[in-house]
Amino acid sequence: MRPRASVVAGAVALVLAGCGAPGGEAAGGGVAGTVTVFAAASLTASFDRIGRDFEAAHPGSTVVFNFAGSSALATQITEGAPADVFASAAPQHLAAVTTADGVNGAAGTPAVFVRNQLVIAVAAGNPEGVRSLSDLTRPGLKVALCAEQVPCGSAARRALDAAGVTLTPVTLEADVRGALAKVRLGEVDAALVYRTDTRAAAPDVTAVEFPESAQAVNDYPIAVLADAPNPTAAHAFVAHVRSAQSQAVLTEAGFQAP
Repeated sequence: MRPRASVVAGAVALVLAGCGAPGGEAAGGGVAGTVTVFAAASLTASFDRIGRDFEAAHPGSTVVFNFAGSSALATQITEGAPADVFASAAPQHLAAVTTADGVNGAAGTPAVFVRNQLVIAVAAGNPEGVRSLSDLTRPGLKVALCAEQVPCGSAARRALDAAGVTLTPVTLEADVRGALAKVRLGEVDAALVYRTDTRAAAPDVTAVEFPESAQAVNDYPIAVLADAPNPTAAHAFVAHVRSAQSQAVLTEAGFQAP
């Protein structure tokens, strides 16, 4: 299994362990070494596959992922965690990294590579009969949301406001994986998560579509960071993410074209 950095210290160690010629170029001029990608939690399954494809296309390269909520990733980067690429679930978190004084900027213009839309995740078969956002306010129904500082939480707030629904969740999670896990474990009856996450969790959960989600679609930007330890591999990875091959992987997972 390809390594995944789950904490900043792990990411630092793995970057220092990168191989290949300086600048991420192999002896023959190709891409080599470690490329460290900080990516939104909702990209986990798709990027794992895309990373394997990238390594197969570039022998001698290794992709190391740090998956978490986009706000947490932005904080890690601005506090000095070394990263080559940042793929965020919302533009504002990438902007926070690229505009912070004295901090890692972007090497080139960030590009939106996919979009994602919310659904209501419920237990398989929808035993509570949830059909709309207003159903989530029923007495006794337990709901999980992402914290508002992360993209899935801010999207949920926009959707609830569009529906005129006031909702008190029983838990606020640090990222979309945490909210979905509460449904899978039976700790809550429903959660507002991305369509892509319910597809990845099938058949354990069922996705309930709702019209107000159209008011809360998130753009996902990606950029090579200006202080990238391996800029050659970083640019190659971003190009790979935007390729037709990777876009097909993302579409299959439920992401939308930008």
